[in-house]
Amino acid sequence: MAFLCKGFLRAVAKRGLSSKFVRTPFKSQRSLSSLDPLPNKLLQLPSSLIKSTLDSATRFPQDNPHFSWDSLLACLPSLSSDKARLVLEWKLEKMLKGNERDYDQYLYLMSLCAKIRNASLAMHVFTSMEIHGIKPTTSLFNSLIHACLSSKDTITALNLFEIMQSSEDYKPNDETYETFIIGFSSLGNTEAMKSWYSAKKVAGYCATLQTYESLVSGCIKAREFDGADRFYDEIKSTGIMPSETILENLLEGFCRRRRFNQVKEFIKSCLEVWQEISVKMAEEVVGLYLEHGKVEEMEELLSTVVESGQAVTLFSQVNSGIIRMYAALNRLDDVEYSVGRMLKQGLSFRCADDVEKVVCCYFREEAYDRLDLFLEHIKRSHKLVKSTYDLLVAGYRRAGLSQRLDTVIKDMELTGVR
Repeated sequence: MAFLCKGFLRAVAKRGLSSKFVRTPFKSQRSLSSLDPLPNKLLQLPSSLIKSTLDSATRFPQDNPHFSWDSLLACLPSLSSDKARLVLEWKLEKMLKGNERDYDQYLYLMSLCAKIRNASLAMHVFTSMEIHGIKPTTSLFNSLIHACLSSKDTITALNLFEIMQSSEDYKPNDETYETFIIGFSSLGNTEAMKSWYSAKKVAGYCATLQTYESLVSGCIKAREFDGADRFYDEIKSTGIMPSETILENLLEGFCRRRRFNQVKEFIKSCLEVWQEISVKMAEEVVGLYLEHGKVEEMEELLSTVVESGQAVTLFSQVNSGIIRMYAALNRLDDVEYSVGRMLKQGLSFRCADDVEKVVCCYFREEAYDRLDLFLEHIKRSHKLVKSTYDLLVAGYRRAGLSQRLDTVIKDMELTGVR
């Protein structure tokens, strides 16, 4: 069967794709291109003008010398779901008009549909290819399934798998099973995720590192911690080296179960085998110790970080947690020691909130002279923000220290803080 039955595929789309699926742009930290003004323009335009504006940009390149498809992709996360759909529709129309025959171009376009969680547009790309005489492949089916699962449309994804099974030209492959495992892991459906993992093994395919990443993260997301532990044991038995993602998920599982001894041993094991821990792992442990007031454990973690030669970023992260904990406990001597330890490393406070927790500690202890010294020491490396000044003003006013209050207000004016 070289081509899909158009009627059947349309029936699959109609039956599986409903108004229930999510059309939410995916999150991204990428900023808009500083060279290409078009992305910013698209943000301001009404949806009705998106395609005509893109046509103009390509028809008159001299007016948009920095225009590129890549810059458009960079702005997709910032656009509304409707505008993102229109940009991809416009690209599809350009490809079809230009008689594009490169499968990779269509695969890429369908992957973008998955990113903006628009399964119906991915289906439109797929059927448009068929209408223009481009034969479907297993990879194209896999990409369409991925788009459906990203849109939470599992019915259509399963219908597409049935089509693949009954075909001769685009049978399911290793990637097909992997797509379902990843998809159901993201959806938090661990039963379906495990079923597809079993199906993959029955089909004769071996688990990969990516498979285990999805299995472990899916279990952790669903709070099936024992399942994650079992998959980790399976990883070790296969000789596969676990990835940073797997280690981060396992540590999260230990922290959420408050298994302090396992957390400590796991961190030591990571440092012995991989010589480092990630920022996310450090955040997880610091958060756990902060929540439960584990001061000694936090200091021990800091010693471990220093002795193992970890990045300065990790030292700052752990030490900041220690400062916050000591401040909450009103252990002012320990606060000052930890701040001094940080400054000796040439580091500064990571955020204004940390500074404000220390300031509150000084006020609670009525240690105003020591507060003056603290502010003097940190001003070289940390610029006070309005919320910190407001806290100082309120504290000095409450304590009736008019001279210090006047000094703070004058300092606010000099630094231009409003």
